Amino acid sequence: MNSAPVPDPTLLRRYDRPGPRYTSYPAAPHFNNAFGERELREHAARSNAAAQRRPLSLYVHVPFCFSPCFYCGCNRVITRDLARGEQYADDLLREIRLAAELFDSDSGRELVQLHLGGGTPNFLSAASLARLIGQVARSFRMSRAADRDFSIELDPRTLPEPPEAYAATLAGLGFNRASLGVQDFDTEVQQAVNRMQSIEQTLELIDACRDQGFRSINVDLIYGLPRQTPERFRRTLRTVVSARPDRVAVYGYAHLPSLFKAQRRIEPQDLPDGAGRLELLCLAIDELSAAGYRYIGMDHFALPDDELVRAQEAGGLQRNFMGYTTHAHCDLIGVGASAISHVGASFSQNFRELKRWKAALDEQRLPVLRGLALSADDELRGAVIGQLMCQGAIDTRSIERRYDINFRGYFKDELERLEPLAADGLVRTAPGEITATEVGRLLLRNIAMCFDRYLALPQAQAPALSRAV
Repeated sequence: MNSAPVPDPTLLRRYDRPGPRYTSYPAAPHFNNAFGERELREHAARSNAAAQRRPLSLYVHVPFCFSPCFYCGCNRVITRDLARGEQYADDLLREIRLAAELFDSDSGRELVQLHLGGGTPNFLSAASLARLIGQVARSFRMSRAADRDFSIELDPRTLPEPPEAYAATLAGLGFNRASLGVQDFDTEVQQAVNRMQSIEQTLELIDACRDQGFRSINVDLIYGLPRQTPERFRRTLRTVVSARPDRVAVYGYAHLPSLFKAQRRIEPQDLPDGAGRLELLCLAIDELSAAGYRYIGMDHFALPDDELVRAQEAGGLQRNFMGYTTHAHCDLIGVGASAISHVGASFSQNFRELKRWKAALDEQRLPVLRGLALSADDELRGAVIGQLMCQGAIDTRSIERRYDINFRGYFKDELERLEPLAADGLVRTAPGEITATEVGRLLLRNIAMCFDRYLALPQAQAPALSRAV
């Protein structure tokens, strides 16, 4: 999986259709309102009673941003009122206490992963961030292991302190990973998406995090943005490569203006067409590969000595709502508006609206809007899709042993759906293994869709999904 794939534009165009990103299976649009707080508590109790209790991972969603980025599809609240962040932090403290009560920390269930995402987590003041981490430390048994993963998403434009001081604050609170949003450094592209961000302030923050001993730094880019051209994107890629972040994510822009109001500010004629998007994607692959980055899967690249590369080589790479990770064999607890949890054989999601989320906390209730109790079939298919998305291959014999099935018999229809993909050179089947080819690795979502039972179900209105390329 570590060599760079060789793109085939003809095949990429043929398979450029909407599909889930498979940060979960089933995907979030299939969660339902029949799953609520009571069901989450039941699944947490079962998880506590399991013979092998899983470690814990905590995701904290901070929705606030100072200004709207027009491309954004995240759950965020646009405001410059810092007091709202202080109040939100107070409410987060209450939810963290409530959530922690579900889990038996005395049994050794350590918190091995913490991630603050958004929105813009650095909207919070350093003091609020310290209060937040202090409550986490009091509520959970925080791991002290060297490989613990405590990360935060950062917007270099809006730090509450100078970069050197803020990076020192984060390091003092235990953070060892940072993910910086960049998207594109070209000023015309930045103007079109309402995100003006200088190279200097970005590189300064990367250097500050490195000086404070951060173990890993990630940079997010987006291809397919308005006014983006190969020449402009190449300059961005080479600027990013010069800073040598440990990981680079290159996401394809998903233009869904019917779902995300801010995207209506983007002029459709400014967007690259399908051929233009493919050229940008191929350019990113060429530039990052030439610079020594390894292709992990989907839209992620990492330096050869990064933990994600080592985990993939050892067969231990995992995927969850935070992307690729080495700590996905955890019960994931999501706190904050819209946050998603994965506890035992269940998914659950909080209320998206701040008022409803806060109202539940005021009543001392976990703010669960919807979720899903996984069936045995859900867990089986989730394991198959997880192997494919992380390793680029399905070990059918290990699936058979783990779930006591005959793979070829159970997935007869799915294997038939794979045949056209095999004929197009996207997958190879052999006794005991189904493997994505070099080109197929760029279309893992399409291959995974063959095993997605929910895509075949009749729906009154199918959920809007991003395109595969």
